[in-house]
Amino acid sequence: MTKRTFDESSKEGGLHHRLGQLAGEWEGTTKTWFEPDKLADESPWRGTIRLVAGGRFVLHEYEGAMQGKPLSGVALYGYHLDPDRFEMAWADSFHTGTSIMSFKGANEGRGFNVLGSYDAPSGPPWGWRMEIQQPEADRLIITHYNIPPDSQEAKAVETVYRRKR
Repeated sequence: MTKRTFDESSKEGGLHHRLGQLAGEWEGTTKTWFEPDKLADESPWRGTIRLVAGGRFVLHEYEGAMQGKPLSGVALYGYHLDPDRFEMAWADSFHTGTSIMSFKGANEGRGFNVLGSYDAPSGPPWGWRMEIQQPEADRLIITHYNIPPDSQEAKAVETVYRRKR
């Protein structure tokens, strides 16, 4: 059993409180790379992030486009007190196909950083890492990194949001 409680984590400065700061209506731009340093797409993006399950999790619903085709998705972010880690589930109409990707990441004291993997058509699974940074109350940056087997990670997707007023 953890020494921290959800009530403590929900107070200002706690990790659940920090997750709650993500809640709001967001809009911005998403960039996508299929190859390192070769931008494949840049499109407007909209997202809604709201607290669910009594503030234990935040649900991120978003929509945009990929090379002119509509794209939508959902992510559930949480912080698991007992093992002291962030957890996430993600699915969308482009990147994950018909799968739901799951992620876990240690509490490193800066932003939210989680790691998952997906099955490649052939060969070993590839990694996928996501970082969520909120450098200011009205700015949110969500960056995805693709991690080929036996290779360095490369930026794959970056969403830069501004809170809607």
